[in-house]
Amino acid sequence: MADRNSKSVADLIKTYSGQLLRFVKGRVKKDEDAEDILQDVWVQFSRLTNIEDLENVGAWLYRVTRNKITDSYRKKKVDTLDDMLDTSDEESFPIRQLLIADDSQNPELKMFKDIFWDELMKALAELPEKQRQVFIMNEIEDMTLQEIADQENEKLKTIISRKGYAVKHLRLRLRSLYEELNY
Repeated sequence: MADRNSKSVADLIKTYSGQLLRFVKGRVKKDEDAEDILQDVWVQFSRLTNIEDLENVGAWLYRVTRNKITDSYRKKKVDTLDDMLDTSDEESFPIRQLLIADDSQNPELKMFKDIFWDELMKALAELPEKQRQVFIMNEIEDMTLQEIADQENEKLKTIISRKGYAVKHLRLRLRSLYEELNY
Protein backbone atom coordinates (compact mmCIF):
# COMPACT_ATOMS: atom_id res chain seq x y z
CA MET A 1 0.00 0.00 0.00
CA ALA A 2 2.81 2.43 0.89
CA ASP A 3 4.50 1.69 -2.44
CA ARG A 4 1.23 2.38 -4.28
CA ASN A 5 0.78 5.70 -2.45
CA SER A 6 4.34 6.83 -3.15
CA LYS A 7 3.92 5.92 -6.82
CA SER A 8 0.64 7.80 -6.95
CA VAL A 9 2.21 10.84 -5.27
CA ALA A 10 5.11 10.71 -7.72
CA ASP A 11 2.63 10.52 -10.61
CA LEU A 12 0.71 13.50 -9.24
CA ILE A 13 3.90 15.51 -8.91
CA LYS A 14 4.87 14.64 -12.49
CA THR A 15 1.39 15.51 -13.74
CA TYR A 16 0.95 18.81 -11.93
CA SER A 17 4.46 20.27 -11.38
CA GLY A 18 4.80 21.85 -14.82
CA GLN A 19 1.21 23.10 -14.89
CA LEU A 20 1.41 24.62 -11.42
CA LEU A 21 4.79 26.23 -12.09
CA ARG A 22 3.44 27.92 -15.25
CA PHE A 23 0.35 28.98 -13.27
CA VAL A 24 2.49 30.58 -10.55
CA LYS A 25 4.98 32.16 -13.00
CA GLY A 26 2.06 33.89 -14.67
CA ARG A 27 1.19 35.55 -11.37
CA VAL A 28 4.53 36.45 -9.80
CA LYS A 29 7.40 38.52 -11.12
CA LYS A 30 10.41 36.36 -10.30
CA ASP A 31 11.00 32.73 -11.24
CA GLU A 32 12.65 32.16 -7.85
CA ASP A 33 9.45 33.27 -6.10
CA ALA A 34 7.42 30.93 -8.29
CA GLU A 35 9.68 28.00 -7.42
CA ASP A 36 9.49 28.82 -3.69
CA ILE A 37 5.70 28.98 -3.83
CA LEU A 38 5.49 25.68 -5.68
CA GLN A 39 7.81 24.09 -3.13
CA ASP A 40 5.51 25.30 -0.33
CA VAL A 41 2.54 23.73 -2.15
CA TRP A 42 4.31 20.37 -2.40
CA VAL A 43 5.35 20.55 1.27
CA GLN A 44 1.73 21.13 2.26
CA PHE A 45 0.66 18.30 -0.05
CA SER A 46 3.23 15.94 1.50
CA ARG A 47 1.73 16.60 4.94
CA LEU A 48 -1.67 15.25 3.89
CA THR A 49 -2.45 11.99 5.61
CA ASN A 50 -5.18 10.70 3.29
CA ILE A 51 -4.70 11.82 -0.27
CA GLU A 52 -7.39 9.37 -1.33
CA ASP A 53 -9.97 11.43 0.58
CA LEU A 54 -9.50 14.37 -1.79
CA GLU A 55 -12.30 14.38 -4.35
CA ASN A 56 -10.31 16.40 -6.88
CA VAL A 57 -6.56 16.54 -6.25
CA GLY A 58 -6.01 19.02 -9.09
CA ALA A 59 -8.57 21.47 -7.72
CA TRP A 60 -7.03 21.15 -4.25
CA LEU A 61 -3.54 21.82 -5.63
CA TYR A 62 -4.66 24.90 -7.56
CA ARG A 63 -6.57 26.26 -4.55
CA VAL A 64 -3.55 25.82 -2.28
CA THR A 65 -1.32 27.35 -4.96
CA ARG A 66 -3.58 30.43 -5.24
CA ASN A 67 -3.53 30.76 -1.46
CA LYS A 68 0.28 30.51 -1.39
CA ILE A 69 0.52 33.22 -4.08
CA THR A 70 -1.78 35.45 -2.03
CA ASP A 71 0.29 34.77 1.09
CA SER A 72 3.48 35.73 -0.75
CA TYR A 73 1.94 39.09 -1.77
CA ARG A 74 0.91 39.79 1.80
CA LYS A 75 4.45 39.17 3.02
CA LYS A 76 6.08 41.19 0.28
CA LYS A 77 6.95 44.80 1.05
CA VAL A 78 6.58 47.12 -1.93
CA ASP A 79 9.80 49.08 -2.39
CA THR A 80 10.24 49.62 -6.11
CA LEU A 81 8.06 50.41 -9.08
CA ASP A 82 8.63 46.89 -10.41
CA ASP A 83 7.25 45.48 -7.16
CA MET A 84 4.28 47.84 -7.34
CA LEU A 85 3.48 46.68 -10.87
CA ASP A 86 3.61 43.02 -9.82
CA THR A 87 0.01 41.79 -9.68
CA SER A 88 -1.68 38.42 -9.57
CA ASP A 89 -4.48 39.59 -11.75
CA GLU A 90 -4.08 41.88 -14.75
CA GLU A 91 -7.48 43.38 -14.08
CA SER A 92 -6.39 44.60 -10.67
CA PHE A 93 -3.55 46.84 -11.84
CA PRO A 94 -2.80 48.88 -8.69
CA ILE A 95 -2.88 52.25 -10.41
CA ARG A 96 -4.71 54.06 -7.61
CA GLN A 97 -2.08 53.03 -5.04
CA LEU A 98 0.73 54.08 -7.38
CA LEU A 99 -0.79 57.47 -8.10
CA ILE A 100 -1.22 58.35 -4.43
CA ALA A 101 2.17 56.98 -3.37
CA ASP A 102 4.84 59.48 -2.29
CA ASP A 103 7.26 59.88 -5.19
CA SER A 104 9.59 62.41 -3.55
CA GLN A 105 12.25 59.75 -2.88
CA ASN A 106 11.58 57.64 -5.96
CA PRO A 107 12.39 59.23 -9.34
CA GLU A 108 11.24 56.08 -11.15
CA LEU A 109 7.78 56.39 -9.58
CA LYS A 110 7.63 60.11 -10.40
CA MET A 111 8.47 59.38 -14.04
CA PHE A 112 5.82 56.65 -14.16
CA LYS A 113 3.20 59.00 -12.73
CA ASP A 114 4.04 61.69 -15.30
CA ILE A 115 3.86 59.23 -18.19
CA PHE A 116 0.68 57.65 -16.86
CA TRP A 117 -1.15 60.98 -16.45
CA ASP A 118 -0.09 62.08 -19.93
CA GLU A 119 -1.32 58.82 -21.50
CA LEU A 120 -4.52 58.82 -19.44
CA MET A 121 -5.38 62.35 -20.56
CA LYS A 122 -4.78 61.41 -24.21
CA ALA A 123 -6.97 58.30 -23.85
CA LEU A 124 -9.71 60.24 -22.05
CA ALA A 125 -9.73 62.84 -24.85
CA GLU A 126 -10.58 60.05 -27.30
CA LEU A 127 -13.76 59.12 -25.41
CA PRO A 128 -17.19 60.52 -26.20
CA GLU A 129 -17.97 63.44 -23.86
CA LYS A 130 -20.55 61.62 -21.72
CA GLN A 131 -18.33 58.55 -21.18
CA ARG A 132 -15.36 60.77 -20.31
CA GLN A 133 -17.48 62.79 -17.89
CA VAL A 134 -18.81 59.69 -16.09
CA PHE A 135 -15.32 58.21 -15.78
CA ILE A 136 -13.82 61.42 -14.38
CA MET A 137 -16.70 61.98 -11.96
CA ASN A 138 -16.52 58.40 -10.68
CA GLU A 139 -12.79 57.68 -10.65
CA ILE A 140 -11.19 61.08 -10.13
CA GLU A 141 -13.87 63.06 -8.31
CA ASP A 142 -14.87 59.93 -6.33
CA MET A 143 -18.63 60.25 -6.94
CA THR A 144 -20.77 57.13 -6.81
CA LEU A 145 -22.49 56.03 -9.99
CA GLN A 146 -25.84 56.70 -8.33
CA GLU A 147 -24.79 60.27 -7.48
CA ILE A 148 -23.75 60.78 -11.10
CA ALA A 149 -27.07 59.39 -12.36
CA ASP A 150 -28.97 61.74 -10.05
CA GLN A 151 -26.86 64.75 -11.04
CA GLU A 152 -27.09 64.02 -14.78
CA ASN A 153 -30.78 63.07 -14.52
CA GLU A 154 -30.04 59.72 -16.20
CA LYS A 155 -30.88 56.12 -15.37
CA LEU A 156 -28.28 54.29 -13.29
CA LYS A 157 -27.96 51.59 -15.98
CA THR A 158 -27.06 54.27 -18.54
CA ILE A 159 -24.32 55.61 -16.27
CA ILE A 160 -23.01 52.09 -15.59
CA SER A 161 -22.93 51.42 -19.31
CA ARG A 162 -21.04 54.65 -20.05
CA LYS A 163 -18.50 53.86 -17.34
CA GLY A 164 -18.10 50.33 -18.70
CA TYR A 165 -17.39 51.56 -22.23
CA ALA A 166 -14.92 54.12 -20.88
CA VAL A 167 -13.09 51.51 -18.81
CA LYS A 168 -12.85 49.10 -21.77
CA HIS A 169 -11.40 51.83 -23.97
CA LEU A 170 -8.92 52.95 -21.32
CA ARG A 171 -7.79 49.40 -20.63
CA LEU A 172 -7.06 48.87 -24.30
CA ARG A 173 -5.29 52.21 -24.66
CA LEU A 174 -3.21 51.89 -21.49
CA ARG A 175 -2.37 48.18 -21.85
CA SER A 176 0.74 48.92 -23.91
CA LEU A 177 1.97 51.30 -21.20
CA TYR A 178 1.35 48.65 -18.57
CA GLU A 179 3.13 45.98 -20.60
CA GLU A 180 6.05 48.28 -21.40
CA LEU A 181 6.55 49.15 -17.73
CA ASN A 182 6.03 45.56 -16.61
CA TYR A 183 8.88 44.16 -18.73
